[in-house]
Amino acid sequence: MALLLLIHIALFSTLCFAADPSVFLDFKLSYITLSPLGVPQRVIAVNGAFPGPVVNVTTNYNVNINVQNQLDENLLMTWPGIQMRRNSWQDGVLGTNCPIHPKKNFTYGFQVKDQIGSFFYFPSLNFQSASGGFGPIIINNRNIIAIPFAHPDADIVLLVGDWYTKNHTALRTTLESGEELGMPDGVLINGKGPYRYNSTLVPDGIEYEIINVDPGKTYRFRVHNVGTSTSLNFRIEGHNLLLVETEGFYTTQQNFTSFDIHVGQSYSFLVTMDQNATKDYYIVASARFVNETVWERVTGVAILHYSNSKGPASGPLPVAPSDIYNQWSAMNQPRAIRQNTTASGARPNPQGSFHYGSINVTDTYVIQSLPPVRIDGKFRATLNGISFVNPDTPIRLADLHKVKGAYKLDFPNKPHDRTPHMDRSVINATYKGFIEIILQNNDTKMQSFHMDGYAFFVVGMDFGVWSENSRNNYNKWDAISRSTTEVYPGGWTAVLVSLDNVGVWNLRVENLDRWYLGQETYMRIINPEENGKTEMVPPDNVIYCGALQSLQKESQSSSAMALHCGNFKLFLTLAITILALYFHF
Repeated sequence: MALLLLIHIALFSTLCFAADPSVFLDFKLSYITLSPLGVPQRVIAVNGAFPGPVVNVTTNYNVNINVQNQLDENLLMTWPGIQMRRNSWQDGVLGTNCPIHPKKNFTYGFQVKDQIGSFFYFPSLNFQSASGGFGPIIINNRNIIAIPFAHPDADIVLLVGDWYTKNHTALRTTLESGEELGMPDGVLINGKGPYRYNSTLVPDGIEYEIINVDPGKTYRFRVHNVGTSTSLNFRIEGHNLLLVETEGFYTTQQNFTSFDIHVGQSYSFLVTMDQNATKDYYIVASARFVNETVWERVTGVAILHYSNSKGPASGPLPVAPSDIYNQWSAMNQPRAIRQNTTASGARPNPQGSFHYGSINVTDTYVIQSLPPVRIDGKFRATLNGISFVNPDTPIRLADLHKVKGAYKLDFPNKPHDRTPHMDRSVINATYKGFIEIILQNNDTKMQSFHMDGYAFFVVGMDFGVWSENSRNNYNKWDAISRSTTEVYPGGWTAVLVSLDNVGVWNLRVENLDRWYLGQETYMRIINPEENGKTEMVPPDNVIYCGALQSLQKESQSSSAMALHCGNFKLFLTLAITILALYFHF
């Protein structure tokens, strides 16, 4: 019996106490009918809620999310900014995953390894996120790692984004017909329409968001632009926004009265409730870099309500920046964002300990986006003249099973003067390379570019055409790290990235209309000496499709979930007890 007890202790301590904690969640995606802008429409809910529930975890947690597809079309969920170290199998885009069919499920399993910060999730297929399905992700720091500011009294999450009263199927039909989407019908804040600040623009009866606060307290506002394509200016009447974090990296602390948040971006601000609360205050997210007189309805308004407030919000909204026709001035804001090089991130070493400015660049890619054109009769958008067509068989699955012709490793490293065409061209990136990517926006609208699996250093941005001389003005010391960056129309943004995460990773324009029309590619990063340590094998519940469809099991169900330590402890205790009784008798 003593031996059995020792085995019990040894097994349990090895398998559980040494492991990082795990969380298990169920996401059921389905349609519900809501009227966020006063017009009944079908939206995509997660567990019956719009927006979806928060995923609240801590650095290094193992996250298991069982996604049930109750929609009438294929589904994938993606987690932008979560780096999925060694595990692109969980990324949730068509270049890495086969879709979850209607009435089926799939369990995503990934670790939030060495990350902290504010992120969100959303469905990546078929323009679905224009109808919802999104929700926030919070990765908290471990207690042993200090944060570079006093702990706020509470967190407040705001999901802001432009919104159409047409559902996603109608919007994608509009795009496919060769038309632009046009002006959105409004802006939602946490899935709700605007407070009725203007009786002409805002109809009566619309539900709006109310944020309840106490005087004297400081709150961390985690703000995400989950919209389709519109850049937004965020502001809180009478309050300063102290910027502290963007997409998992602490920034130098700067005060702003308003802040531009582009599609797909996430920011954290500290806001102190230091007003006398003679009334409630407006929280505003309004369309940016447009004719604001024409786009006046594209404004989201929530209410900041002090517990000792003496009356409702009233009067005009706080004024938006007036530099719409002077984007040189507007660009000063993102240029001013700096990484807090002395703060620890998810690990105890300072964020500035990686001296990116002194590393030799191994490859340079100049990636040019252009307005949509007709290609073979279809309305398409291109990067370097190529409009990406998703492969029938995901790229790494095609590699492992030696499927020929699934994609091409020929994405050009600069624009070419040739006829735009559709193709499956992928970047053949080099493992442990250190690459420079120039994002050149020759489109007519502000764009956000996003890279899965990585954070990059935003070292420069300007208007005009990038040249090698532009490198003279790069920030080589404290550039912010992030996974989504803005690129101004008629301008460029330069990023540097260290290719240390093996897998296949999506590089895309995050504006949903351009992404849907083909402005994306993938980076294929393979370790030629792979020994199982730099890339995980496919999960047991991997879904097969395309050329590998015959390998798919009858039922799509999860077998990837790890055994929870609490359940394992119970199981092991019962097993030992049974064995003990057996040997006793």
